[in-house]
Amino acid sequence: MKFTRTPALLAALVAGALAMTSLTQAQEIVVTHAQGETTLPGVPTKVLTSDWAAFDNLHALGVPVAGVPASNAPSYLQGFVAADALQIGSLFEPDFEGIAASGSDLYIVGARSREAYATAKDILPTIDLSIDNADIIAGIEGNLTKLGEVFGLQDKAAELNAALDAKVAEVKAAAEGKGKALILVTNAGNLGVYGPDSRVAWIHNQLGIPSAMENVKDGDHGGDSVSFEFLLEANPDWLFVVDRDAGTGESTGAAAALLDNELVNQTTAAKEGHIVYLDPQASYITMHGYSGVMLLLDQVLAGLNG
Repeated sequence: MKFTRTPALLAALVAGALAMTSLTQAQEIVVTHAQGETTLPGVPTKVLTSDWAAFDNLHALGVPVAGVPASNAPSYLQGFVAADALQIGSLFEPDFEGIAASGSDLYIVGARSREAYATAKDILPTIDLSIDNADIIAGIEGNLTKLGEVFGLQDKAAELNAALDAKVAEVKAAAEGKGKALILVTNAGNLGVYGPDSRVAWIHNQLGIPSAMENVKDGDHGGDSVSFEFLLEANPDWLFVVDRDAGTGESTGAAAALLDNELVNQTTAAKEGHIVYLDPQASYITMHGYSGVMLLLDQVLAGLNG
């Protein structure tokens, strides 16, 4: 993605740079993140983010957020967005002029918005909290720890991390010996399988639930394409379903309708009532946020114990 520096944006960059130099250097905080190091002149008081997972983590820590993406707010987070929060563009195309004019102290990008870092870092202190899907739980805990250090909330971050560890251990114990699973993503009538590098990789990597399909090649959106006939042949004990259409707000309930057919209904997962529909926005939009992953872990646990 390429951003064009318009005259208005250049003016905003200058204003942002001047604002940064006016802040005290006495309480500098150096943050190491996915795209390098950023020095903050002090504890931020006005924070913007173009990443819903970052919003999720900030909310969990009790940090108010002054600016958020203008779209795709997960339903489980909507009630926590301040009524006067700035709308700072889309996940992929932030409003740099608005960000620069906001007078904020910190801007956070991650995942879909990470490409904005190159431009945003010249406007105001910016950090990238993108994490590695292969170890999502450790990534979330690392980000909570990092934000806890930035805002002086280390104890709260440790409390959240301990709760997440405990929940993962509880679900992992419930999953032991329960068989193999496929993580399906449904997308406009198509089926795909998510694997150990996907946005919900923790189902395999952290919970230890083995995949019923070897060598999954994850796609960014649609997973590794499969057919209904393949599902019957693989015959998983469990199906965990990510409804992409519902996640992006294009439709609701499409996944359940798609999977209610003669072939799927012959699988062990269907016959045993082992099809778990994951919260579509937590699993497809937020992905790396504390509250979202806790919500998903509870859904998996309820399915396993159901």
